[in-house]
Amino acid sequence: MNLQAPAAAVQPDGVLRLPRTAVIVAEGADAASFLHGQLSNDVARLGASEARLAAYCSAKGRMLASLLVCRPGPDTLWLVLEATLLPATLKRLSMFVLRAKAKLRDGSGELTVLGLAGPTAARALADAGLGETAAADQPARAWASAAVDDDGARLLRLPSARSAPLAADCPRALWIGPTARAEAWLAAHPALAADTWDWLEVASGVVPVQAATVEAFVPQMLNYERVGGVDFRKGCYPGQEVVARSQYRGTLKRRGQRMDADAPMAVGAEIFAADDPGQPAGVVAAAAPRPDGAGWSALVEVKLAALDGPGLHLGAADGPALRLLPLPYPLPAEAE
Repeated sequence: MNLQAPAAAVQPDGVLRLPRTAVIVAEGADAASFLHGQLSNDVARLGASEARLAAYCSAKGRMLASLLVCRPGPDTLWLVLEATLLPATLKRLSMFVLRAKAKLRDGSGELTVLGLAGPTAARALADAGLGETAAADQPARAWASAAVDDDGARLLRLPSARSAPLAADCPRALWIGPTARAEAWLAAHPALAADTWDWLEVASGVVPVQAATVEAFVPQMLNYERVGGVDFRKGCYPGQEVVARSQYRGTLKRRGQRMDADAPMAVGAEIFAADDPGQPAGVVAAAAPRPDGAGWSALVEVKLAALDGPGLHLGAADGPALRLLPLPYPLPAEAE
């Protein structure tokens, strides 16, 4: 498949409310150690200035949810995730608290999540001491967190989006804080379209598990170990053996790849190889219309072997053609 040629440049900028993003609040002296034993990343040593991407997996190593974790207080952690997955994730995590001194609750009634992009994000990050650096352009080291305002709100730095048709790398951040304060942030900054935020997420190469893809992937199928979402040095967690075996025994045959198409793409849609119409070659993990109007972009989980074939198509072997785009980070074979 040929890589797509660059298109006319755009520069997204602004803030938007993220109603599809919610927060679980974990509190207690054992909250960090409890979560450390449940998630794919190191939570026990998470500092106030850090944020960590993590997977919450089943015993089979399949992702039940993806979480962005920060620590606003010594005994308080916020778990940012897809809102549709909050009830099931909260219920499942709470089942395993047992005697640990930890309580988990839905923070949706008290906390609002905003997305910031472009110059607006760059200014907010700089004001919070999280200014764009070389590390912010490397997803595995981009994650950081800082307090903003005086009401407990926090800013989380996300990996920058890097792809045509962007005029330049686009800084991104999450603002999490009281709803009343969120209204002030929205009023004081340009509005960003939801489709544009979704596209920037795809362009960053770091996408969350959504309702349509629960238990569809082990973390490496979404490249989570390449973007700082898996710590192979930490202790056990649900699915850890499967995740480790995929990493060290060379059994991983599927990866996340960025692709464009002229037709709309939906999360959970199957893709097919032109030379193998009988079975899907992959599934769309995240998708959004391009901000220049030139079709759609997606992060697609796909069989690596299918990339060497005559082409990939959406929905059927004779469906709309998919065009391969470079990722903003190298996969293992490319990094060697």
